[in-house]
Amino acid sequence: MKQYLTLALAALLAAPAFAQKINVTWNGDTATLKIENPTKYLILPIEEEKDEKQVILDNGKPTDTWMDIRLAEKTVDYNVPFALSQGPVATVKIVGMDKDDIALKEMKLSDTWSVKNTDYYRPIYHHTPSYGWMNDANGLFYKDGEWHLYYQYNPYGSKWGNMHWGHAVSTDLFHWKELPAAIARDPMGHIFSGSSVIDHDNCSGFGKDAVVSFYTSASTKNGQIQCLAYSNDNGRTFTKYWDNPILTPFDGLADFRDPKVFWYPDKKAWYMIVSADKEMRFYRSHDLIDWTYLSGWGKGYGAQPNQFECPDFFPLTVNGKKKYVMIVNINPGCMFGGSATEYFVGDFDGKTFKCDDKPEVAKFLDYGKDHYATVTFFGTKDRVVAVPWMSNWQYANITPIKQYRGANALPRELSLFEKDGEYYVAANAAREVKNLRKETKALGNITAGTEKDKKALFANNDGAFEIEYDITPGKSGQAGIELFNDKGEKTKLYFDQDLGKLVMDRTESGLVKFGEKAVPHEIEKAHDVRMGGKKMRALNSINYKNDFALATWAPLSLCNGKNYHVDVYIDKCSVEVFVDGGRIAMTNLVFPTAPYNNVGFYATKGKAKFNNVKAYKLGL
Repeated sequence: MKQYLTLALAALLAAPAFAQKINVTWNGDTATLKIENPTKYLILPIEEEKDEKQVILDNGKPTDTWMDIRLAEKTVDYNVPFALSQGPVATVKIVGMDKDDIALKEMKLSDTWSVKNTDYYRPIYHHTPSYGWMNDANGLFYKDGEWHLYYQYNPYGSKWGNMHWGHAVSTDLFHWKELPAAIARDPMGHIFSGSSVIDHDNCSGFGKDAVVSFYTSASTKNGQIQCLAYSNDNGRTFTKYWDNPILTPFDGLADFRDPKVFWYPDKKAWYMIVSADKEMRFYRSHDLIDWTYLSGWGKGYGAQPNQFECPDFFPLTVNGKKKYVMIVNINPGCMFGGSATEYFVGDFDGKTFKCDDKPEVAKFLDYGKDHYATVTFFGTKDRVVAVPWMSNWQYANITPIKQYRGANALPRELSLFEKDGEYYVAANAAREVKNLRKETKALGNITAGTEKDKKALFANNDGAFEIEYDITPGKSGQAGIELFNDKGEKTKLYFDQDLGKLVMDRTESGLVKFGEKAVPHEIEKAHDVRMGGKKMRALNSINYKNDFALATWAPLSLCNGKNYHVDVYIDKCSVEVFVDGGRIAMTNLVFPTAPYNNVGFYATKGKAKFNNVKAYKLGL
């Protein structure tokens, strides 16, 4: 039995000469909305903790795609825009919505969509989408003075789902202009992570200097398969290749994703790496379309257990010697639980990668808990610039944010260094970050002991600043800084000379309890890994409360000598530290309920010297 009703409009329309109305009919659990003289958007109310409903804009075309949207049932957390077709009538179908759900009463028609920030924790100088969910950066390239950042994006809610490639461009890596999603989910599946290249010589036949992007199409029906799309307008819009997929797993593997494509000049060919469960697989092509399998690498390497994802591969040179670096993002496998970025250094002969280290050696690009899916830009010539996602899969969907979820950490410039006969990758903040400095406060030289030497930061501090200093810790004990606010919330960053570690403790940093629903006992599953030339316990029980409220650490053996240069970047919801030019990098989210407005310097034994201490107010 079909039921008919008309929803009253709740918004003024841009074209009052036409009458808009939504006619709703029901057939079982499916509602069909016929929208006469449609506006640009149907504004949909979202309730985050409810199950997903299936929503489709029905144009009668093969490309029409169902989206999974958490439509509000009892209360509205926020709204998202759903683009409508333009014409006399737009048809939207919804499966799983109840006739009494508040979403049906609260949805509105509108020609505008406001992206005004409403979230307290939105960063000042880190990239975020204006609304919706973001995770892995992918498809990065630099061309004609523009940095192109694509990312895993859900435009219909602030939890994972409906994977598109979101898109933003910048001329300086910090002022980002948000553009429409570049590659949308389609009937083949979600648009998972991948990479982009610039086809200068038209190897593909898609046009000289075409941007050719590779992504994983993922669905229950088709599995995880590699697809291609190309752009002739500098990555603004893409055409999906008519004969996708271009690569499928030869053994039916379920986890087969995140293609990274690069040019290998020694063989004058294109190469692709695909993460294949717990290894990486190499392929070669001359036209970017037909790919030949070469080899696999990685089973049993690095921190265990793990799931290989989001690979990257590039050469770096140190002391006149060229080495290849394999970036492997793993989940699980982080020293402190959840997801992290590992790397492996070795040699590549055009067919196989040979790692310099033994399988049990784990080298991490960042020693915080919120650094993942790190990938590099194509087209940067001599620079290797990477962008990570700043979160952890243990709690990414439940961080205390509503309008958006997911931010990128600071872009990093990668380099190679040698220490005790081994090769390591340094990840320093990209040089462009210095342009964010708006005001300088020189704090001079400080000798600190057990009584904290407290310094006030900038007046009207909005939570975005940098602290830079050189430190000579004592021979034993702890020496470092404490960032704190007037509510007593604090993040500690200190050198532990007895343990040989740099530690960041966020157990009292602000809001910390939302991680308790994850896996609070993973601490008991600690394992030994070899880092910085030493075997060290992977997980650490320093003030461990839950998956979020813990302390992370890095081995000081990665650095030289007894003096350290430290650069700390603080934003509304993050603290990132770089020691000795990125030999140690550490990234952690924090959620203070008021901005940190003071810094304290201290040492638990003897005295520590902090020299050339400067604070910088940061902003766009």
